[in-house]
Amino acid sequence: MKYTYYGHSCFEFDFNGTKVLLDPFVTYNPLAKSLKAEDLSPDYIFLTHGHEDHVADLVTAQKGKDAVVVSIVETAAWVRKQGIAKDKVIEFNLGGTVHLPFGKVKMVFAAHSNSTPDGQYGGFPVGYVFFVDGKTIYVSGDTALTMEMKLLERFNIDYAFLPIGGHYTMDAEDAVIAAQFVKCQNIIGTHFDSFPPIKIDHDATEKLFSEADLTLTLPVIGETYSL
Repeated sequence: MKYTYYGHSCFEFDFNGTKVLLDPFVTYNPLAKSLKAEDLSPDYIFLTHGHEDHVADLVTAQKGKDAVVVSIVETAAWVRKQGIAKDKVIEFNLGGTVHLPFGKVKMVFAAHSNSTPDGQYGGFPVGYVFFVDGKTIYVSGDTALTMEMKLLERFNIDYAFLPIGGHYTMDAEDAVIAAQFVKCQNIIGTHFDSFPPIKIDHDATEKLFSEADLTLTLPVIGETYSL
C-alpha cells in the first residue's frame, strides 16, 4: 500500500493495484510543472469539495481509465454536468459509507466552504476515512480545526492527511492539535507551498510536529511513499 504526491492536495493511493486519486489539481499548480494531468490514470477519483484547486484536472484524469468519481451529492451534480456518465459517479453524504472493491470509505465533516468552478453551491466540504486491508487512513480535505475531529479517534487512524498551509485552511499549529484529536501519530502534510499565502517554513513546521511527538511527512511532488 502506497501513495504518490502530485502537489497541493492531489495524491494517489495505490491500494494493492487499485489507483485512488484525491482532488486532481496538477495543470495550474506552479510547483507541479514537471507533471501532466494526461498521465494520471486512476480507477477512482474522490473529491473533497469543488474548488478549482481541487477539481481543475478532474475531466482529464477521469478519461484515462474511465474512472469512477466519488463525492458529496451537490458536487456530484456538477461532475455529471462535465460529461461524465451517471454510472461513473457515486454520490453520498456526510456520515455515509460506501463499499468498494478495495475497501470501504466513510464521508466525514470538514469545516471549509464549497462551490463548483461555475459558481454553484457544491454542498458541504468533506473528508474521508478509508478502511483498507486493516489500515485506516483519514483524508481531512480542506478544513479548519474542529471539535468534530474528536469523533474520529474511535477508528484508530494509522495515517492522517492534514492541510498545514494556513490562510485557507488550518495551519501547522492547528494540525498538531487535529492529530491529537484524532489520536494519529503519522501525519502527511497537504495544501502547502503551492501559492504565496500558504508557503511554509519546512524546518519550523517539522520541529513543531517533532516537539509534539508526531511523525510528519512533507511529501515531495512526484515521489511515492509506502504506508
